Amino acid sequence: MYFIALATDYDGTLAHDGIVTKKTLAALERFKKSGRKLILVTGRELPDLKRVFPEVGLFDKVVAENGALIYTPASEEERTISPAPDPKFVARLKKAGVKPLSVGNSIVATWEPHQPTVLDIIKTMGLGLDIIFNKGAVMILPSGVNKATGLAAALQDLRLSPHNVVGVGDAENDHSFLKVCGCSVAVDNAIPAVKDTANLVMRGARGKGVEQLIDRMIKRDHGIVSRRHDGIVLGSAGGDDVYLAPTDTVLIAGSSGIGKSTLATALTERLVEGKFQFCVFDPEGDYDGLEGAVRLGDGSTPPTKAQVLDLIAKADSNVVVNGLALRVDERPDFFANLLPDLGNFRRRTARPQWLVIDEVHHLLPKRRDDTRAILSLELPGTILITVHPEAISIDVLRLVTAVIALGPKAKDVIKAFCHETGMEPPKEMPTPKGSRVLFWRPQAGKRLKTVKVAEPRQSLKRHSRKYAEGQLDEAGSFYFHGPDNAMNLRAHNLMIFAQIAEGIDDKTWEFHLRAGDYSQWFRHQIRDKDLSRETAEAEKDKKLSADESRKRVLDAVRRRYTAPATAPEE
Repeated sequence: MYFIALATDYDGTLAHDGIVTKKTLAALERFKKSGRKLILVTGRELPDLKRVFPEVGLFDKVVAENGALIYTPASEEERTISPAPDPKFVARLKKAGVKPLSVGNSIVATWEPHQPTVLDIIKTMGLGLDIIFNKGAVMILPSGVNKATGLAAALQDLRLSPHNVVGVGDAENDHSFLKVCGCSVAVDNAIPAVKDTANLVMRGARGKGVEQLIDRMIKRDHGIVSRRHDGIVLGSAGGDDVYLAPTDTVLIAGSSGIGKSTLATALTERLVEGKFQFCVFDPEGDYDGLEGAVRLGDGSTPPTKAQVLDLIAKADSNVVVNGLALRVDERPDFFANLLPDLGNFRRRTARPQWLVIDEVHHLLPKRRDDTRAILSLELPGTILITVHPEAISIDVLRLVTAVIALGPKAKDVIKAFCHETGMEPPKEMPTPKGSRVLFWRPQAGKRLKTVKVAEPRQSLKRHSRKYAEGQLDEAGSFYFHGPDNAMNLRAHNLMIFAQIAEGIDDKTWEFHLRAGDYSQWFRHQIRDKDLSRETAEAEKDKKLSADESRKRVLDAVRRRYTAPATAPEE
């Protein structure tokens, strides 16, 4: 489920003349049985609401007094989130003949045409109060208090995000909370201004419209709105924006160093802008310093499942799970242990809305036979990143709804995906150029698009921690063996390289220096052209002594890999 809660107005939406029909009550009960939450958002005062609506216990939360009071029916707890009315203000209203006049915990309410008198008294007394209208009702509340602020407080209690809430209403005072919901809906009797701004307008009026909405949510959930709504922009094709939906499972694939993590970084920036919560699984330490996120784990300390789940429970926390301290063979077990609990949390709260899984062939590999058991039936809002789509579990690949292929071998990515899943590849597959990528929705039968994607604002420090502190495999490591192969000292990262370099004899150091071995390793294994170029200059300068060349090379390594501000960028 993506839309996990329904927030509904009472009068004119759920109720007609203050009464909720049996059919509407039955629809609310069906909604609760589907595992979702109900939130009532009303301008009524709580005692009055309980009197006219004894079934209020169906709701998980009630936002009363137009946002000023939060009520939890299960515990009968009441919480006022704004100041009480000033008695002097109420006395002035009574003296001016404003009636009927109702005074709640925070709200003061009357009816038109008393609004000019109310406004005049507010100005005369210099009070920070706002007037809110509701089909003839005149509600006075402290400035900034409305149905949106009340809904935000209720959602915080429920640990839910407004992205995963459908809001339905009919009147002027509903605008504020409908705007913050992931999907806004107007019943047929709603005023034109509400209908004009709603994402959906139901054919039924009042309770009948709510019944229709509930049936549609249970049957289609995220399908009630288009992909464009509440999605994030990938880029543009033919002048039109291309969107990723919050229910998509996206595969980003291409050869090494082609810009996959750069694209993922740009997408996380859009998630931050849209106030979506995300969690990045980062086996190689590629996303250290990612803006808007908290890192768990580093090159020496692995993250724990408890840390991940505790941090994700905070709705405003984005997380980067750094697995650099885990060996390659430990990573699938760590992820297999975490994913079921994470999946359960997402089913309850629909958060985090997006998962970004880098090096997914390490975490959900084809060779494991228990992937189906640890997966849910879907991986909604998930971005899978890999160099090797053919090495990913086929059960995972079959969940993919969008493929993004990068680089000169983009066509090979599409072909590999189709070969593994048994799908027919698109007939036309151009080679993308520059910042363009191939985009394809395999399950929708859509034609492949060439999409121009935007660059991220921040510079991603690609693999800096992996190369500095991680463990390169045997083929990627540097070996100090000297002119006579008298030794075989393996450096599996740059820190070890520096330590060995400082301790070896001058003859061994200069043997590799003059052979150009250091610059070649930096270029082809560390993939840092600037470091390779600077080192090559030292290798070619025969005037340098062993100590001088050693210092120059190691200074360059430390400057680039121990100072975050100057770490190499992708």
